[in-house]
Amino acid sequence: MTGAGNDFIVIDDRLNVLGDDARELAKQLCRRRLSIGADGLILVVPSTRADFRMRYFNADGTEAGMCGNGGRCVARFAHEKGIAGPAMTFETSSGLHDAKILDDGNVLLKMADPRAILLDNQVQFGGEIRTLHRINTGVPHAVCEVEKLDDFPVVEIGKLIRYYAAYVPEGTNADFMEVLDEHTLALRTYERGVENETLACGTGAVAAALISAVLGKTRPPVAVRTRGGDTLTVGFYMSDLGFSGVTLSGNADIIFEGALEQSED
Repeated sequence: MTGAGNDFIVIDDRLNVLGDDARELAKQLCRRRLSIGADGLILVVPSTRADFRMRYFNADGTEAGMCGNGGRCVARFAHEKGIAGPAMTFETSSGLHDAKILDDGNVLLKMADPRAILLDNQVQFGGEIRTLHRINTGVPHAVCEVEKLDDFPVVEIGKLIRYYAAYVPEGTNADFMEVLDEHTLALRTYERGVENETLACGTGAVAAALISAVLGKTRPPVAVRTRGGDTLTVGFYMSDLGFSGVTLSGNADIIFEGALEQSED
């Protein structure tokens, strides 16, 4: 499946066939050119609190608490497979999330309220002082505003930010945004776990939209143009108390379906 170019392998594992093998399976299946290829692996497993639980594994086998585009894809998957209705609640390790299949086929996902917002962190990378804004939108992000986003060395600088000493041990995703107008920004993201730039990042789109709003440069709804060419829409309410009602909407498409055979050994 793909959500704005962020692609995932989604498996119905409600019978718990994979179990502890999921981390190794993610590393095997997500390898591009040598296997199916994906940014991550998503498992649908049972939940006692919601319609189902989503487990998300990065391409390197690490398990993450949340993935915005993955959350929209798993919601579409659950509806298509009769696991949930068009309006659903699913569980992740970062909490419960509501999702809705819209009339146009897009998926609207209710995100957790952000936390750990820290503005104006001055750091030197690549021989230049850069201003980073930290925020957790389910996973940690460091947002940096840049000019001429198309020409920016996202992988080179993103890798430095991802492994910056102040962000260990969990590391961070690195987002580079260019504000186009008060309702629009362009975004490129270096994702931890993938260890490369991806064509889109849902939690990163939310992070950039919220940070740009805090800086007084945008206001909701914010359209986020992704590297893959699609647009994600971030909705939210902002007050002196912070953010609430944060949503992420956009496409969630099935690319192809297949079956994996499990070896006896």
